[in-house]
Amino acid sequence: SVGEPVCGGLGKMAGRSLTPKTAGLSVSARKIKDNAADWHNLIMKWETLNENGFTSATKIVNVKIATQFKDKLEIECDNIGSDDRSLPPDYNVELEEYCTELLGVFENMTKIHQKMEKLCSTTKGICDLEKYHHGDHRTPLFHTWPTPYFYEASVKLLEMYSKELKLKQTIVQEIAHTADQDLSMVYLSSWLYQPYIEHSSKVLLESMLLETGHRSL
Repeated sequence: SVGEPVCGGLGKMAGRSLTPKTAGLSVSARKIKDNAADWHNLIMKWETLNENGFTSATKIVNVKIATQFKDKLEIECDNIGSDDRSLPPDYNVELEEYCTELLGVFENMTKIHQKMEKLCSTTKGICDLEKYHHGDHRTPLFHTWPTPYFYEASVKLLEMYSKELKLKQTIVQEIAHTADQDLSMVYLSSWLYQPYIEHSSKVLLESMLLETGHRSL
């Protein structure tokens, strides 16, 4: 679990236009800059996986719906009062294939989340080291952000992706087993639109990239 942000005021800083310094960077500044780039790369990979997972989840739902429709016709037309109903020959093969695809996507998302946790941890370590050497009066490593702001941004991002990963775990576990089409549609929509990843995540990321010089005005 992730603790509360260590300092306030990030929301006020997030939307400000920044001009990164061009002078040589300290060891801490270089590490923070690398971490910002890593956040960007991980989030881009996450978004690609989200699209792939949505495709696999849609296949699962389509197979379930098609099979339910066939079963309904069989019950109404051919098998009234009979328990001898069989699934289409390729049903189990298709469903297993798509479930394996979705599980693979989720496992890769879990690996990305673990890397996000590591980024958060290393950023806290840098903040602690800077405070140890310079106290609370350290000049900004780049332009305007005090060093703890980078940790606060990382914590907020990690909180969002942690909640989203738990939601996706539920979807992976349940989507192939529900017979409720409406619920299946809710699962698909939730996977695609990622309700726990707020719009502020983009502001946080872009502000961090701007502050560290990965984005220019």
